Amino acid sequence: MSFMDKGESGVSKVGGASGVRDAGGADPMLEPELAQAIAEFRLSVHAWSDAAISRPRTAVEVAVRRTWRLAAGWALGCALIAGGLSGGVYEHRLHQEQARIAAQAAEQQRLAAEQRGKDAAREEEELMAKVDSDVAREAPSAMEPLARLMAEDETR
Repeated sequence: MSFMDKGESGVSKVGGASGVRDAGGADPMLEPELAQAIAEFRLSVHAWSDAAISRPRTAVEVAVRRTWRLAAGWALGCALIAGGLSGGVYEHRLHQEQARIAAQAAEQQRLAAEQRGKDAAREEEELMAKVDSDVAREAPSAMEPLARLMAEDETR
């Protein structure tokens, strides 16, 4: 609604006061020069509004630049692929390292078992040599000093 409302009876309300308008649309209670200026301003505004509404308009296509979205999409895709590949390479290297460590542990266990076998064989040979020496004696070790005495008597 505008500042000046016109009812059906032609009575206008301007700032709370009511009065009758003349044919030009000005309030007769105002000074004639002021009424003339207001009427001309009103007609000027209406003419400008009609001209603005009726002028031909051209639709301007807004050029939306989406190249940054495309570049960002490619960059994100490349980052995801690089991350996936590096994760796969890391897992592969990790499995290789674990296999190498397991092979070293198995080799150490094999060498330790081989050494234990050699130690057991050496102990067995020492035990057999001791048994041979014990069996090869003519007299038990407790009787050996007496056996030497007897051997000396025979040689005399």
